Amino acid sequence: MNNKCSKLSIKAVAAFMLCVLSSFAAHSNEYKTILIHGFQPDQLLNPNGTNVVSDGQSYWTSFWGNKADERIDWPSYERLEGKIATDWLWPKLKQFSQSNLCEPGCVLLTHSTGDLVARYIIDNQANWLENAGLQPLNIVATFDIAGAGGGSELADTAVSALMGGHFWDPLVEQAIKLWLGSTTVDALGILHDLKVNNARKIAPQPSSRAPRLRFVANSSDYYGVTSPFLKGSDDGVVASHSACGASKAAKFGSCSQQIAMDGQLKTQDDAVSGFMPYHYPLVMADGYTHGTIREAGHHGKVTIAQNNIDVAGNNVGFQTYDKSTGFWVFKKHYRYVKDSETLGVSELINNVLP
Repeated sequence: MNNKCSKLSIKAVAAFMLCVLSSFAAHSNEYKTILIHGFQPDQLLNPNGTNVVSDGQSYWTSFWGNKADERIDWPSYERLEGKIATDWLWPKLKQFSQSNLCEPGCVLLTHSTGDLVARYIIDNQANWLENAGLQPLNIVATFDIAGAGGGSELADTAVSALMGGHFWDPLVEQAIKLWLGSTTVDALGILHDLKVNNARKIAPQPSSRAPRLRFVANSSDYYGVTSPFLKGSDDGVVASHSACGASKAAKFGSCSQQIAMDGQLKTQDDAVSGFMPYHYPLVMADGYTHGTIREAGHHGKVTIAQNNIDVAGNNVGFQTYDKSTGFWVFKKHYRYVKDSETLGVSELINNVLP
């Protein structure tokens, strides 16, 4: 073999191996994504027949199931600060610490009540793990889809009616039946924690400064039947004060003071005026419901409330474009997220995960 060719081959192989190793190193240092599901009403109907892990897996099958590194499952028939924490959260946090899963950084991706569970984890995980002689998790951010961290007035209504054992109002009965699937349950579990006042007392100001990015839906899963029980704009299960991350429970119409839920650029007199610490609403999705916003489907263009949030030195945000309709005094101006004409919210989120 020609010596010159041999040297070139060795250099080529070396360059190729360096490229492979560099790519592996970059991939291994990417942030890890951990899914935390929301409230699962079916588990209240038959706690003894519930497979929590299987339910947790099924919850994410529409889109996120094969895109995450880990998952935290928990039973809806238990209380957050009780068996959910001791029997379900702690074992997973211990596992993550021992495996160094979050050494490069972890992002918690939550839906619905998973938002509240994540806040409780963020407030307690460092103390729990340090007391066990383990390294705390490096949680760099949460992505909260239709977050119920501010509670849901539906939970207040349901707990009151179910504990009372009767339904004095047919509308109450219909709303609860649509949401829970039944007006007869074997356990109330996390419903107690989802009551608005209770939810807002759980880890209200965690010491962690990890930004909590919010993705808000604004259409009902239940034909508007549940909306009269929710304050302001809602997605059929949680009101905008909860999904936006507002510092108080009130009747809000938008997460932004300059942009409506449907993207219209117009002063919003009923917008959220203050947020919980490190809560940043990004996307407002007018055509999406509490359930569909976490799935793979597309349900119309979406807008932003805030944009370009710093996540551990990485900019997380969306490109936008403005569009006008009508003419003269009837002209209206809108702002939309680029590519939301064809991509669903979950796809948009996946594209900007740091």
